[in-house]
Amino acid sequence: MNKKVLITGGGSGIGRAIAEGFAELGSDIWITDIDQLALNNCPSNWQKSQLDIADESEVSTLVQSVEKDWHQLDVLCSNAGIPGPTTALEDISVEEWRRCLSVNLDGAFFLCKNTIPIMKRQRNGVILLTSSTAGLFGFTNRAPYVASKWGLHGLLKTLAIELGPFNIRVNALCPGSVEGARLDLVLEREATAKGVSLEEIRKAYRLSTSIPSSVTSSDVAAMAVFLASNGAQRISGQTIAIDGNTEHPEPKFL
Repeated sequence: MNKKVLITGGGSGIGRAIAEGFAELGSDIWITDIDQLALNNCPSNWQKSQLDIADESEVSTLVQSVEKDWHQLDVLCSNAGIPGPTTALEDISVEEWRRCLSVNLDGAFFLCKNTIPIMKRQRNGVILLTSSTAGLFGFTNRAPYVASKWGLHGLLKTLAIELGPFNIRVNALCPGSVEGARLDLVLEREATAKGVSLEEIRKAYRLSTSIPSSVTSSDVAAMAVFLASNGAQRISGQTIAIDGNTEHPEPKFL
């Protein structure tokens, strides 16, 4: 799979796993992250840019650099995101609300707006938006995050229609609970907000799926690579869950 692949939030977690998945198949990798240390710890043969995805001017400059160096872009993985606050809606500040939507939703808009012209000119491309099963359900104490992920699904449905005639496919990855430091932090916050132990929260999450185990970053990466392959050339406009068939993310003891 000799492709040019741009991945935001690629310094760690799901983003890095996606980058590794494409790199193993021979693709050229360009990752961005707001964390420079995370970028420094990634393979030296990857292109790297520190980036605040919520800053439109930074995104525009990045895409200009990609086009100048690569002259094409085959796959865009809009993966950067933040969890936002974990609390009841009435306790969320306007600043917290806006920052979560700015990173998770505006960031995807900025990326697509700037990269679509490249893909239209080459009349080919794949756009993958990292969403979440939170974009399929309501979720207590996570209103900004959930709203941002539902917004991504509206964006992808519209883009798939607009871009199909240019042979550009758009899909969303919807991971369930992905193992790692970020999930640990989310679960700790949720346990505190609900007044239960961390182990109770972990158990409840496991029991909410028909395959009672956490998702790994590699699981998500495998789906991303497949959706960018020729084997998925008729798949567009879809929200694809990688979650072991989650019935509902709310813990069963609630």
